[in-house]
Amino acid sequence: MLAKVLSGALLGIDAYPVDVEVDIAQGLPQFSTVGLPEGAVKESKDRVISAIKNSGYEFPARRITINLAPADIKKDGAAFDLPMAVGLLTATGLIKENAAKRFVMMGELSLDGRIKPVRGVLPVAVAARDWQTQGLILPEENTPEGGIVEGLRVYGVRDLGEVVAFLNGERQLSPCSLPVPELFAQARQGAEDFAEVRGQEHAKRALEVAAAGGHNILMVGPPGSGKTMLARRISTILPDLSFAEALETTKIHSVMGLLSEKQALIARRPFRHPHHTISDAGLIGGGSYPRPGEVSLAHNGVLFLDELPEFKKNVLEMLRQPLEDGQVTIARAATSLTYPADFMLVAAMNPCNCGFYGDTLQQCSCTPLMLQRYKTRLSGPLLDRIDLHVEVPRVAHKDLADPRDAEPSSAIRARVETARTIQRERLAPFGLHCNAQMQARHIRKFCAVDEAGHKLLEMVTDRLGLSARSYARILKLARTIADLRADDTLTQAHLAEAIQYRSLDRRTG
Repeated sequence: MLAKVLSGALLGIDAYPVDVEVDIAQGLPQFSTVGLPEGAVKESKDRVISAIKNSGYEFPARRITINLAPADIKKDGAAFDLPMAVGLLTATGLIKENAAKRFVMMGELSLDGRIKPVRGVLPVAVAARDWQTQGLILPEENTPEGGIVEGLRVYGVRDLGEVVAFLNGERQLSPCSLPVPELFAQARQGAEDFAEVRGQEHAKRALEVAAAGGHNILMVGPPGSGKTMLARRISTILPDLSFAEALETTKIHSVMGLLSEKQALIARRPFRHPHHTISDAGLIGGGSYPRPGEVSLAHNGVLFLDELPEFKKNVLEMLRQPLEDGQVTIARAATSLTYPADFMLVAAMNPCNCGFYGDTLQQCSCTPLMLQRYKTRLSGPLLDRIDLHVEVPRVAHKDLADPRDAEPSSAIRARVETARTIQRERLAPFGLHCNAQMQARHIRKFCAVDEAGHKLLEMVTDRLGLSARSYARILKLARTIADLRADDTLTQAHLAEAIQYRSLDRRTG
């Protein structure tokens, strides 16, 4: 007898339908799985056999063939265990005919019949809305993740027997639904705040400009000056995630299996902080079957690279494509996948090997040759892609001892959101949402400079020998500074502030 059950599989962060076709025929007992199954899928037969027997059902001692269609795409993971078992029970008549066809199913089976959670549920739930199905049957732990998708009934189950009873109409299950506004409200609670940061007014202003325009920023300062503390709080002044952004961000974390059992939605902008020993595959993504890397996990959020010169040079150079394109493409012999990687890069470094070059209290022990070698660890093209270079000096004692709280993140975020609103209205016809995304044609259109500003730019460009990319970065920064003040035209004051955020250009000049 032939039975068919619908499931889903992942291709990048999107899902496609998979027909699990089960055929039971006369012949010697045999269990074969076809349709390009990977290791975990091939091992499903042993879990399925034990789960069916230990759930109290008879396993057919016949020739069994299971096909996963489409057969030309590799399938991996243990999520096909449940649809395989349901297909077998349908083919033997233990589940009513056509009952299983009405639902999409995912789940890993334990040997005793319990259903374990799987990764990648959210992309399948989003895609399943268009598959003309009556609902999605998931492990109970995964139901919050699938329940955030509107227009789809999601049912949570604990074991194989519960699935059989539900499909046969012997048991009723209530679909899961989640209050999305409450999830966003909970995400805002308990966040770190800029009110806790003492001093560093110049650095905080630079971070505000960076957040307002979506610009990348590099902080340079001695150990203990507060670079990491500042970086951890930048996500608190970024605009809140929209539901569409939260859904896309959550899909990436779901694919990687990084959602906790009670976490249904990534409602706060992600903050990723990889160690400097990370590999190129860990940062960009990769593997025999390409998986997202840290740049994709930071999508719609912040990627913080501390001790930037300590990262391997080839790893840092791989940041060029995602910094320019907002996505990363990973090509392998079997497939090529593109993952979103639209993140804000926040980096930090010491000014030299010992960390005290230019410090007012401790003397630097580095030789001129050591200083030069330290600077050359970062390539010019990479630095050109970082809009702001900001010096973060040691915090003075009077600032540390000041009992008053600094300006809170909420006040800074209000100004940032106002500036972002101006940018969205201006750039919406071009499909952009912030100044950092502007290309040459947009800069010419929206970054008009007055006569005094032209003279300042001419002097600075000739003296520092700025590259064309650095020149464009200054104009984009000035546009963001003007937006924070709700000014239409770029003035000399806007440009002067933007130029001071290019400290590494001044050093090399």
